[in-house]
Amino acid sequence: MVALDINYVRNQFPAFRAPALREQAFFENAGGSYPCRYVIWRLNRFYTERKVQPFGPYDASARAGQEMDEARIRLSAHLGVAREELHFGPSTTANTFVLAQAFRRWLRPGEVVVVTNQDHEANSGPWRRLAEDGIEIREWRVDPETGHLDPKELERLLDGKVRLVCFPHCSNIVGEINDVPAISAKVRAAGAYSCVDGVSLVPHGYPDIGRLGADIYLFSAYKTFGPHQGLMTIRHELAVKLPAQGHGFNADDPTKRFTPAGPDHAQVAACAGMADYIDAIYGHHFQAGRDALGRTGKLRDLIRTREVGLLGRLVRYLADRPDLRVLGRLAADERRAPTIAIALEEPGAAAAARLAQHGVMAGGGDFYAPRLLQAMGVNPRRGVLRLSFLHYTTGAELDRLIDALDTEL
Repeated sequence: MVALDINYVRNQFPAFRAPALREQAFFENAGGSYPCRYVIWRLNRFYTERKVQPFGPYDASARAGQEMDEARIRLSAHLGVAREELHFGPSTTANTFVLAQAFRRWLRPGEVVVVTNQDHEANSGPWRRLAEDGIEIREWRVDPETGHLDPKELERLLDGKVRLVCFPHCSNIVGEINDVPAISAKVRAAGAYSCVDGVSLVPHGYPDIGRLGADIYLFSAYKTFGPHQGLMTIRHELAVKLPAQGHGFNADDPTKRFTPAGPDHAQVAACAGMADYIDAIYGHHFQAGRDALGRTGKLRDLIRTREVGLLGRLVRYLADRPDLRVLGRLAADERRAPTIAIALEEPGAAAAARLAQHGVMAGGGDFYAPRLLQAMGVNPRRGVLRLSFLHYTTGAELDRLIDALDTEL
């Protein structure tokens, strides 16, 4: 069985050689990953050689446009969606606000949008504001003990008035990976559309969005080794029904319908570096011969195997610390991402500050999920200590984290 070559992987990230970061163990990856070198190279090249209005008749302009198109073409192939179904924006939050404005004009008073209290606020707040226009908002609520979203509870909310169901692929607090294909199928059978926040899942392996069944899928490039962009896929069948949100003269261009302002040309172009990274890691571990989607799948399995193994070590340690309340299932399997939130008597930020003295970079706060914390009996102002890692994390870094936890908590 092929194992991830951690030395090769880490060599793709300049941050691990940077003097300010070299001796640090990074455990706040859920807030943003390190960028891979291909993204950095492309961003530097664009600003150095191609920082002109793209898609013009002269060479620098043509190259700029070609690289932006390359990002869309290659990433859509890796994600299993059509080229025109992939949209770029400044962030996932911004993309969701744009999307909510489109639905605001499309939905009728009395129709229903279902949201959860497990979500990051990006896939909750913009939809809840539709209540100002007479749209009914129903909340699919978590189990307060486990943070779990029970699909049976969703069934009780679905009826002929529901038009959209918004839920996370993975919680950024409890780390639970929801069964998107099953939930999306249930939503579709009820005559509604699904909007899935994949921000906390995609860093752990790019999904085949085409097979998930979600009508809308959102994630952040800056959490998946790329620049600060939000990526959004909208199934063509739904996109053509929604009112365009861009300039009127762009309304017939499927790639510009949900782009209110001009895109960040350099960052869109640099997103092609994310595809470079996928292909480089795949090429190092496997023989050639698969298409983009196949390479993504093989790499996803490789990443998840490594992450689950590391998570198992942390879970075993935490299982021997009954004094620490871990939110969500304390398990290492395919249903949990390596994102651990610990509720303490002190503010999570204070605990994170003490870990920093040991060279451990972690996060503390509510992480834009105050509704989930409140539902689970945690004061959002106190927040939690969050520990999150990715496939480039080493066993030695995990040892440093555990030693720091032993000392400080």
